[in-house]
Amino acid sequence: MAFGLIIIGDEILSGKRRDQHLPKVIELLGERGLRLSWAEVVGDEPARITALLTRTFAGPDVVFSCGGIGATPDDHTRQCAAAALGVPLELHPEGRTLVEERIRETAGADADLRAPENLQRLKMAEFPAGARLIPNPYNRIPGFTVAQHHFVPGFPVMAWPMIAWVLDTLYADRFHREPRRERALLVYEQAEAALTPLMESLEARYPGVRVFSLPSVGDAHTRRHIELGVKGEPEQVDAAWADMCAALERMEVETQPLPPVDSRAN
Repeated sequence: MAFGLIIIGDEILSGKRRDQHLPKVIELLGERGLRLSWAEVVGDEPARITALLTRTFAGPDVVFSCGGIGATPDDHTRQCAAAALGVPLELHPEGRTLVEERIRETAGADADLRAPENLQRLKMAEFPAGARLIPNPYNRIPGFTVAQHHFVPGFPVMAWPMIAWVLDTLYADRFHREPRRERALLVYEQAEAALTPLMESLEARYPGVRVFSLPSVGDAHTRRHIELGVKGEPEQVDAAWADMCAALERMEVETQPLPPVDSRAN
């Protein structure tokens, strides 16, 4: 089971707003021994949103989508999700109750629910047929789940506790299931091309391990280096690490080990 993230909004692509969802979703997953496999950002273009959702609905991944579920003209996510699934939008009965309760909270107990502005607000309870609600602890206007996709607002104060609720309610059985280990070191003043054969041989010998390299060009305070490491199933990581260190010693390159990281992942 893999987890993906879709971030929707012109304001992200234009730079008007800085995305905060990606690092937070990585954090929320990591706290539960899970990891994010991919993320995509798309603007408020219905055709692009529909095409993206059509593709992700066809796959097996659990997907969180942030943004565009309001009722203003630039909010298209609900409609695009329905179009991608080939189902109609329907006014969700419980969602309608929650929206009406919110209207009364903000406009007064005697608010006219048939007023044009309140009928417009009710559109926030229109979801693809068969959708289930995601509770919103901030203002009770719900998000929705359909086909292992979980749609929440773009506001972090709402989205993040809603995503946490989805994880804790629907995927707790996936938490901290598989032990994982990461071991790395800094390799100084070397080119990645010189280390590539070693990386390829390690992945060939240890199928439960992924090798990574993170180069740094250095600056006035930091020497040029590559963070070279292995991650995956602990026993194979330890064996690959030993082979990697021995190979680097034979290459007579300068290295500095980093502390190992142990966790459990999905």
